[in-house]
Amino acid sequence: MLPRRPLSLPITLAVVMILLLVVLTVGWVILNVFGALANSRFAYVYWALLSIGTTFTLLLVAGVVIYLALTIKAINLNRRQSNFVDSVTHELKSPIASLKLCLQTLKRRQMTGPELADFYRYMIEDVERLDHLINQVLDAGRVDAGYVDGEVEDVELGPLVRECAEMVCLRYRVPPETVVLRVEPCAVRARRADLDLVFRNLLDNAVKYAGTPPRVEVVAGLQGGRTVVARIGDNGPGIPRRLRRKLFGRFVRLGSELEREKPGTGLGLYIVRNLVHRLRGTVRVVDQPSCPGAVFEVRLPGQVPSAPEIAS
Repeated sequence: MLPRRPLSLPITLAVVMILLLVVLTVGWVILNVFGALANSRFAYVYWALLSIGTTFTLLLVAGVVIYLALTIKAINLNRRQSNFVDSVTHELKSPIASLKLCLQTLKRRQMTGPELADFYRYMIEDVERLDHLINQVLDAGRVDAGYVDGEVEDVELGPLVRECAEMVCLRYRVPPETVVLRVEPCAVRARRADLDLVFRNLLDNAVKYAGTPPRVEVVAGLQGGRTVVARIGDNGPGIPRRLRRKLFGRFVRLGSELEREKPGTGLGLYIVRNLVHRLRGTVRVVDQPSCPGAVFEVRLPGQVPSAPEIAS
């Protein structure tokens, strides 16, 4: 379950702004009383109250600006949550409707041979789709809660990325050669589960939005001896510059959920960003140098993989 944002900040800010408004109103009345005495021996009281009133006015203006920013942020979050609900509803209804249809057909008709095998395959694909959706929501909840699974170790990037690529190609029913790997020997000190989530989500995103035929390229290696740089590129339509930073927000998906053809929840890149930051790294979107598409560049602290010990 995704955590709820605390309401203490906007409530406290609203109370402070109301108190400042009351103080300013009272102060304005007092200033009118002392205004006539501005040139008398009470002038210092007048100017002191005026200075305090000016400070409170500036604080009130600052509070209004902050409250407006919080309101806009809340509105944007509500819109993204609405998109998320639409997306999850569609993602749940489609495989459930398909499973229901297959089961009703199997109940009414006797099937054998290839036709029966096809129905079982369709049902397994629908169950895998539901399983992927549920796992992604649970992964986002674990990332937000700071839940960690596994011990920190030196993880060699090549085998891990290869496993992720095979899993993603199997999920989308594309040939294994769809993902081209050019990974030099390098290792990252992290929890294997964290790195698996990062690269599985990035590869899933790349294969999903790749062109026809899909082609994804992964280039990774050490830079400067202490930084692992991995670039996951696809041959899809690319991502406009103005939307690249926005992509990593929670529930963010481009376009309208009701007109979207690709499945998803808007949580994959959010998980990637949080995990990469937790590993003291960075992730960003860059242009493909010579063809259409997008490249996700991940930078993580790394090292040369240690040689395996040989038993004597």
